[in-house]
Amino acid sequence: MKSLKNHLSLVVALLSILFSIQTFIIVERSITAYKESLANNYSLVIVSQKKVQEKSLISKNSIIVSVDELSPDDVIKKLNSGIKKKNIELLKLSLPKFYKLKLSHYPSPDEINNLTKGLLRDKSIIKVETFAKSHDTTYKLLLLFKSVITVFAFSVGVVTILLIAKELKIWQLKHHERMSIMALFGAPTWLRSAVLFRLAIVDALIASAMAFILFSYISSDVWVQEQFETIGIKVVVFDKITDFGVMLGIAMALSTLLATFIVIGHKEEV
Repeated sequence: MKSLKNHLSLVVALLSILFSIQTFIIVERSITAYKESLANNYSLVIVSQKKVQEKSLISKNSIIVSVDELSPDDVIKKLNSGIKKKNIELLKLSLPKFYKLKLSHYPSPDEINNLTKGLLRDKSIIKVETFAKSHDTTYKLLLLFKSVITVFAFSVGVVTILLIAKELKIWQLKHHERMSIMALFGAPTWLRSAVLFRLAIVDALIASAMAFILFSYISSDVWVQEQFETIGIKVVVFDKITDFGVMLGIAMALSTLLATFIVIGHKEEV
């Protein structure tokens, strides 16, 4: 029981930090996936008086990845109220050309403005439809969401510092007497601090293993997958190799740093 208590406080602290960090990673991935989804569904429409070459349009801005000419048939069908076939063909010839532009990523309002200005420099292009109102609303919502995540990340950082400081004080009280007695018997510094580093490494491994089990379960949960499907995105909730490696590295670094501070603090008191 005493051994369990020695490990519990740091394990819980490390697990809380790992949980917060992985949650932040999941949200960041969700934002990125959603922006990619928006980019795939978002496009500009330009109206030109004459046929425009695809290469010419793409060269105007690096954000443009493809150009598709829209068929005028759909427009004519809406206008068709008994128009003769011959007149329909003449109408097709008189209609301007419509093109849909696909972009490499979901653009900011400034990128949209620059793109629009660049396209309108071509005298044959008479209109650029950017669907500005819906675009600006969506982009502002993304910025708000990212701001919330930034605040969350800052909060995690503050909590991490407070947890480390708390555990530092607890471990100093627990191991100060033991290290002092060993020092009286002439034990070298590495021997006196070996128990601390052993505890730190064991606690880091335990916390990382618990986090691995927790997020493996969350990533395989059907309800979690359904939530992402509802939004229309696919997100890797937990990568068992990369994410676990990051978790283990952070846990080892924090716990070892904690033990190092204790050793340094003890030296200063002697």
